[in-house]
This record gives sequence, structure tokens and C-alpha cells, in this order.
Amino acid sequence: MPFTTVRGDNPIPARAGIGLRAPHYQELLETRPSIGWLEVHSENYFGDGGPPLFYLEQARTHYPLSLHGVGLSLGSTDPLNMVHLRKLKALIQHFEPALVSEHLCWSSIGGRYLNDLLPLPYTEEALKHVTERIGQAQDFLGRQILIENVSSYLQYKHSTIPEWEFITEVARASACGILLDVNNIYVSAVNHGFDAEQYLQAIPVTAVQEIHLAGFAVNHYPDGEVLIDNHGSLVNDNVWVLYRNAVRRFGPIPTLIEWDSDIPALSVLLQEAHKAGVVLEAHHALVA
Repeated sequence: MPFTTVRGDNPIPARAGIGLRAPHYQELLETRPSIGWLEVHSENYFGDGGPPLFYLEQARTHYPLSLHGVGLSLGSTDPLNMVHLRKLKALIQHFEPALVSEHLCWSSIGGRYLNDLLPLPYTEEALKHVTERIGQAQDFLGRQILIENVSSYLQYKHSTIPEWEFITEVARASACGILLDVNNIYVSAVNHGFDAEQYLQAIPVTAVQEIHLAGFAVNHYPDGEVLIDNHGSLVNDNVWVLYRNAVRRFGPIPTLIEWDSDIPALSVLLQEAHKAGVVLEAHHALVA
């Protein structure tokens, strides 16, 4: 399959997009739905060829693109994975995405990778460490990246900085942008008992360049419930409320519908993207 360079850095509009997943490759290319943009997990396209790259090349000719990484492990104490970074840089150079993002987390230790995005301790030491690592990654890639807040289910006893202050300072000190996952804010707020609205109000408006929406699951235990960010269901009504408030604060921001487990028909993702689009359009009308 040909692997030709895609030219033109097409900016992502302040519209709703969807995550492109393999079950929807062909239908999306055949129907070309009216969505603002597409996002893919970078690591799924690190290969030297094959169907994923072929389909992404076709999709990239019709839609602006964002690359979203899940495996760089920026918060780890392991050295930065240069093999991973070189593959990511080659992918960026080839597809010229408008946005590139990663998670504010760690997922590896001693060279062993875990299948999870684990939160950092929110301390001055961790802040310095992850800020330097983001700076190194940006320098190597030759561009700014966005950092996403992750959902969490446990907290470190020795954390001394509220999460919203931590990510704000990371963005300021490293000159990265923020990918604000509204669902993750809600999940963590419920799990840990903090105020999701306070989180929104603490994030600097100019730092947010992308928003994520997704569904969560509820796990029931004898001592209570825990919300799990599983990207496997419709966006919860309470998350839609928080999203509307986020749009009021940050303005119309490119918004992604994420769905990674129990992937439904493409039409379901498009319906969720339409709901996000209605919120964005309402904001446009309000300020017009």
C-alpha cells in the first residue's frame, strides 16, 4: 500500500469530532459524514504499512487530524522512550496533524509497561520532573504538545498540590497546551469528592486547545461506588452539564467524542458528536 506524504497543516475547527476506530474505517470513507475532525491513537499507526496507515491516509485527505498518544509515559522515572518518540516524530512529519497530545500520567517502570494511565503524586518534585520531561519531548518533536488530565481512583497521601493547580503549572512551566477531558474531571471529582466546577474555573482559558467527552462505568462495592473511565457508553447527562459550563468558560473548543470499548455503530458516535455540536453552536449564537 502506498505511503505518500500528506501535505497541508489543516487546522482543527471549533467543532465536534470523533475518534477514528478500525470498525468504522470503510463506512466513514464511503459516507464522509459532516464532522469537524478525526483523532487517532498514535501508537496504532507506528507500523511500516498495512491497512491502518492506508485508511488513515484516505481519511486525512477529507478531515483535519489530531494524534493522541497513550504510551509515552511522561511521568515515569524511566528514561524517555526514544524509540517511541522517533516513531511519533515520523508519524507527525508524515501526516502533519493540527494537534498532538499525550497524558499527564505514568505507565511504565523498569522498562515494563502497564495497561493503564496512572496518576502522578501532585508534589513539587513530580511537577519539576514531568515539566522537564514534557519539555524534552517537545524539543525532540519540534512542536508543542497538549497534556490531558487523567481519571483516577486512588490518591497519593503525600500529594500537596490540587490537581487543577498541578496541571496549570505544568502547562505554564513547559509551554505545553492542555487537552481538557471533561469526563475525567467528573469521574475523579465523584471518586475523590472535589468540586468539578472549581477545577474548571482554575484552568487558564488560553491553555485549553481541545476537549474530550466519553462515557464511564459505575463499579459497585460494599463501601460505595467508583466511577471508571471506560470510554464504552454514551456521555453521561452530568458530564454534558459540565461540558456546557466548560464551553461557557473556554469558548468553542474542538471537542472529541471518545469511544474505545464496546464500540457501537458509527451513527451512535455521530449522534454524540451532534450533541456536542449543538452546545458549540449555541455558544456561537450567544456571543454573536
